[in-house]
Amino acid sequence: EEAATSRGAHAVAGRYQPSACIIGEPSGSRAVTIGYKGRLLVEGCVELASSHSAGPRQSSSEVATAFWERVRHHAAEWNTQHAGDSSFAALMPTLRTINSEQNGLMERTRFVIGYRLPPNFDTSALRDLLRYWAGTDDVQLGFSGEEAAFQSNRATPLARAFIGAIRATGEQVTFKHKTGTSDMNVVGPVWGQDIVAYGPGDSSLDHTPNEHIRVDEYLHAIDVLEHVLRTMIQQEGLPGQPCNAAITCP
Repeated sequence: EEAATSRGAHAVAGRYQPSACIIGEPSGSRAVTIGYKGRLLVEGCVELASSHSAGPRQSSSEVATAFWERVRHHAAEWNTQHAGDSSFAALMPTLRTINSEQNGLMERTRFVIGYRLPPNFDTSALRDLLRYWAGTDDVQLGFSGEEAAFQSNRATPLARAFIGAIRATGEQVTFKHKTGTSDMNVVGPVWGQDIVAYGPGDSSLDHTPNEHIRVDEYLHAIDVLEHVLRTMIQQEGLPGQPCNAAITCP
C-alpha cells in the first residue's frame, strides 16, 4: 500500500468479498477514518538544446517551474470556487521533486507533481488540461498512481461497532477524513461501504523522523479492536463463529 501502485491492494481486491474491512492506518485510538482523498502523480520532463546562460531563452528549469506555477495557480482558483474552507474538498498539488542536468549539448529538467484529489473530481478533465499546457510549453508528461477519492459513513455496522467499542473504554469517538490515500481507495469501491481505517498513532507524523506510537495508546487500540471484532462476530452469527472480515495493514 505504501507504493504508488498499491499493488497489494489491487491484487486482493477481486479475489474475495469480505463483509467488512478494517485497514490498519494511524487515526489515533479514539478516532476512526472513513474517507481518503484521491491521488494523481504527474511526471514531467523538459529537454532543450543547451544555450548560453546570458542569452534570452528560458532554461529547461525555468520552463519546468513555470509549468508548476500554472498548476499551483489553477488549483488555488479551483479551490476558491469549489472547496471553501474544507481541505478534504480541496484540489492539492505538491511539487515533489525537480532535478536538472546538462551535458553541454542538451539540458534536461525532470519533475514530479503529486495531486491530492477531492471526491467526485473530474480527473480526466485535469489530465486534458495538463496535456494542453504541456503542448504549449514543450513539456513531456506521464501519469501514474491514479486513485479516486473514497468515503464511507458513520452509520455502517462496522462504524457503529467502533462507536460502541470506544465508548466502552470511556472515550468519545471522532470520525476523520484524510487528505492522503490508503487501501480504502482501492478496495472500497469493490468491497463496499462497510469499511474503516483505524490504528494508534498520529497520522500527521507519518513518514517523518518523529513518527511514533505511545504505548498507552497502542494498548487502548488493542482493547477497542478486540471489542469491535467480538461485536462483528455476533452480528455475523452465533457467538464464537468466524466473521467474514478482512483486516489489512500497511
